[in-house]
Amino acid sequence: MPVRSEKHRDRRFKMTPQRLAILDYLKGNVQHPAADDVFRAVRRKYPTMSFATVYNTLEALKKRGMVKELTGDPDKKRFDPNTSPHHHLICTNCRKIVDIPVQFDLDFAEQYREGFVITGSHIEFSGICLECRNRSRA
Repeated sequence: MPVRSEKHRDRRFKMTPQRLAILDYLKGNVQHPAADDVFRAVRRKYPTMSFATVYNTLEALKKRGMVKELTGDPDKKRFDPNTSPHHHLICTNCRKIVDIPVQFDLDFAEQYREGFVITGSHIEFSGICLECRNRSRA
């Protein structure tokens, strides 16, 4: 089902067909796509779309809290349309990212906070996924 522009009007985010295509691609996407992944996917429908449009739209969505930028891949920015609190498991070989919907209770002693008030957390676990392990065995 396509994303409706009415949902985003109150966020002062002008809806264009290209932006709607990007939002449609991101809706429910659990692959944690990079900007170039989004670009390749939406360019099929909009051949004249530029990479800059995709990148700028993702940055605008990030500013509005509609996607999160992931930092676990040093080679490229990845985006997560799931903005609910969750953590990630990242394969160190293929860079596959998996959501971990479990919340962890961390006893964060005051002595380590240096006066900070904790407002959120995100944990990234690293490892080797099953597909990469199977490939290395073959």
